[in-house]
Amino acid sequence: EWMILTVLPVIPPDLRPMVQLDGGRFATSDLNDLYRRVINRNNRLKRLLELGAPGVIVNNEKRMLQEAVDSLIDNSQRGKALSRRGRRQLKSLSDMLKGKKGRFRRNLLGKRVDYSGRSVIVVGPRLKLHQCGLPKTMALELYRPFVINKLVKYNYASNVKAGKRIIERERPEVWEVLEEVIKDRPVLLNRAPTLHRLGIQAFEPVLVEGKAIQIHPLVCSAFNADFDGDQMAVHVPLSQRAVEEARKLMLATHNLLRPADGQPVVGPTKDMCLGVYYLTMEDPSRAGEEPKPFVDLDEVELAYALGHVDLHTPIIVAHVYSRPDRRRKPVVTTVGRCIFNRVLPDELRFINRPMDKSALQELVEVCYRQSGEEVTTEVVDRVKNIGFEYATRSGVTIAISDLVIPPEKATILEETEKAVAEVDRQYRRGLLTEEEQYTRIIELWSRAREQVSEAVSKSLTPMGSVSIMAKSGASKGGFGPIAQLAGMRGLMADPSGRIISHPIRSNLREGLSGLEYFISTHGSRKGLADTAMRTANAGYLTRRLVDVAQDVVVNAHDCGTTAGTWVRTTDDVGGQSMSERLVGRIAAARVVHPKTGEVLVERNQEIDEDVATAIEEAAVEAVLVRSPMTCQLRQGICALCYGRDLGRGKMVAIGAAVGIVAAQSIGEPGTQLTLRTFHTGGVAHGGDITAGLPRVEEVFEARKKPKGEVPISEIGGVVHIVRSDDQRLVLVVDSEIVKFEHEIKRGWKILVEDGDEIKQGDPIVSWHDRRQIVAEGRGRVVREDRHITIVHERRDEREYKVSTTGRLMVEEGQRIEPGTQLVKGILNPRHILAVLGREATEQYMLSEVQKVYRSQGVNINDKHFETILRKLLSKVQVTESGDTELLPDELVDRLALEDVNREAVEAGGKPAKGWPVLLGLTKAALNTESFLSAASFQHTIRVLSGAAVEGKEDLLLGLKENVLLGKLIPAGTGYRGDSSADDPVEDYEGIPLESPAADETEEQDEEVDGLVFKHITEHRAQ
Repeated sequence: EWMILTVLPVIPPDLRPMVQLDGGRFATSDLNDLYRRVINRNNRLKRLLELGAPGVIVNNEKRMLQEAVDSLIDNSQRGKALSRRGRRQLKSLSDMLKGKKGRFRRNLLGKRVDYSGRSVIVVGPRLKLHQCGLPKTMALELYRPFVINKLVKYNYASNVKAGKRIIERERPEVWEVLEEVIKDRPVLLNRAPTLHRLGIQAFEPVLVEGKAIQIHPLVCSAFNADFDGDQMAVHVPLSQRAVEEARKLMLATHNLLRPADGQPVVGPTKDMCLGVYYLTMEDPSRAGEEPKPFVDLDEVELAYALGHVDLHTPIIVAHVYSRPDRRRKPVVTTVGRCIFNRVLPDELRFINRPMDKSALQELVEVCYRQSGEEVTTEVVDRVKNIGFEYATRSGVTIAISDLVIPPEKATILEETEKAVAEVDRQYRRGLLTEEEQYTRIIELWSRAREQVSEAVSKSLTPMGSVSIMAKSGASKGGFGPIAQLAGMRGLMADPSGRIISHPIRSNLREGLSGLEYFISTHGSRKGLADTAMRTANAGYLTRRLVDVAQDVVVNAHDCGTTAGTWVRTTDDVGGQSMSERLVGRIAAARVVHPKTGEVLVERNQEIDEDVATAIEEAAVEAVLVRSPMTCQLRQGICALCYGRDLGRGKMVAIGAAVGIVAAQSIGEPGTQLTLRTFHTGGVAHGGDITAGLPRVEEVFEARKKPKGEVPISEIGGVVHIVRSDDQRLVLVVDSEIVKFEHEIKRGWKILVEDGDEIKQGDPIVSWHDRRQIVAEGRGRVVREDRHITIVHERRDEREYKVSTTGRLMVEEGQRIEPGTQLVKGILNPRHILAVLGREATEQYMLSEVQKVYRSQGVNINDKHFETILRKLLSKVQVTESGDTELLPDELVDRLALEDVNREAVEAGGKPAKGWPVLLGLTKAALNTESFLSAASFQHTIRVLSGAAVEGKEDLLLGLKENVLLGKLIPAGTGYRGDSSADDPVEDYEGIPLESPAADETEEQDEEVDGLVFKHITEHRAQ
């Protein structure tokens, strides 16, 4: 009865508008048509019933009414879903909600805002790191209300209307007031696509002429911006709290580290590297000169300014520090290095080596660790200035004459061609298979290309422009492009990724022949096509990751668990070193030096860079660290299990949205990975990232059958390999012999004979028919005199089919443990979960995904993957319900099951049993507790109707649900802590927390507070 609509609700007219068109006709929303259809049919049915029409007609009308109602609610179901003119389907209520253009994703999760503008960006090399150049006209429009306010306040205008008029006339006082107004509030700059936190940052605006926004060159890498026509959007924070958050959390100077791996995101690039490298390099032709003596750096600079020395003159300086009290130590160096060290603080001096891109990156990192944010900001700004200046002074340029084709090239090509001819001859005589011929030719040409590249790099003059560009790290790819310009292009791949055995012998300076040009277009075209295809895939991956992890927030300081994950020296997680994996983690158990016994780190202490290095040097084999995967908090995660907040360089604050950070950190390079194919210019080279993104997706989605899946042994035992023509079988046999022995006293009667097969419980001997001894297990009887042995062989064997091409990882007769991989290839995480359990599954998935990213040169900290994996492995499928209210086959949260079982056991009942399950990303996102979050993700209608039938409630604990309802997210400064806790959280990163529901009126306030807090505390108590 409840499932049947007797009254049809009609949505407000604003949501189904009608507008008059120019020709006097009306355009109306589809919903009006659908409603009209229902009304017409309903009235006709009423009339027919009143007239007492025949049953056939009435039934037909009833069917039509039902159809009309169906299509109003959801018009996508039936084949009969047509529109008024028979052309376009009508948009029903369901269609209004779902998809990217639906209510959820278009209007509730993504809104357009006032006080924003966008323009093209240009570089502003004279800005400080925390500034951006804002065009005057744009600033005036953005800050309009504030300017009018001040104009009225200073009596330039009598009211708002007059203020507007003054602004339109652009009187001089307007600009004065504008200058004053922009000092109070920073602006937010955003470049789409915003792939991670650093895609929106706050800057203090500086008014500039023109119509282009100027941005600081060092923040480009965070925004992934360049100046080939990129646009950026500007937003003005309005409320006082928003301004404060922009200042304290979002200012560019507070975001120097990349949240994915804690490395600095600001660092000199391109021309700055070139200038600094030119400044600090040595001229090998002046190696034998006698160094000139100088007292201090000021004197060196003076001599350089007067032209007595040039940048690469060898000198010896007595005192290199700015503070006179520092110990003096004469340094042999060059003039350029003295000029470079002048911009560094004393703690970082004296750097006496050529500074290329990686050295500069390291410098920024060391500076941040030693001296903190403020000093680093100043240092990078000064390095930027000096880099630009000396890049200009160096006069580095490139001409076609700089590309010298090495004379050895001809001989190398000749030798290779001879060798290739020899391989062809062997192939024709039948000594080589086609495959062998192909691989040998590829090997020969690859070696030839390497030899030519080496010859090119040797023939370059070390002080020449080209080699400075390559060595300094200012140009992409180092010597790679130069080898293509002056050496040979080498082998190319065809569209399928297979290498074409016909190499490109020419280089780009000589020019390519027609055939060579044609071969090399494959790569370029594929690169462009892939770029377009895969950007979308990476975006979709990010979206799924965010949806899975959006409610993971740091909710407590310590969950009190003693568990953790082992970080072993033997693990291969994408080739990371032990110390890399340990930095920023919290030790779950005391770590002791294996030789001296001294304590390296206590339990629950952070492992910083120094401790990590000490642990690695002490050759500790395994360290137990706290991990998001073992955190015991039911909602969110605790600070100690997470460890250091990499983007801020200190312990994570309570209220930090670590789930979103993890999703962004994994998703953001996804696009980078995808966009990478195109920069190699199609040279056959490590292959495309087809192993890349699709592989990451495959692991995270936990597909039932991954591509190239190989078996693992479900039992331990001895391996036997059976080979036949078309396949191989690997048998794993686990057998053991169990013996039960009995010594029979005289007088007892023996009831069994030698060789009998008996079952457990069968009598073996008796005493005057009064007492019996029974068999403890089944087996065969071996009788010797009065000694009886029951022998039973327990045998368990599994067989696995293996393709004949796969490489076996086990040998005949080898004894293996359960879960051993039998063949080289990809494992199915679901099998690992079934055989080896949760921890092994997490470790396997972590190392698989890390391999993909690391092979592409992308560093992401393990903890981000662990945060996502925690959610994928958080559910348990109930197998027996025991004395609980759970149903068999129901999916419940692992920690919730433990709570339910604890209650059942305390009440003297039987606990429920469950089996851990691995959910894929999409499945996990749709399985969240919150139906609002799931509905706004995918399958909107299915989720909403399911939630309605079950009568679900949404406790609004995640971020997405709160955004949908226009509330502050319960993270960061909007964190709604547990007010009943012993030490309630007062602030986030130094900003006091927003009191919940502060924006409602006073009298609602208490009520809402009570509701919100009651819900949360009740939920925590569950």
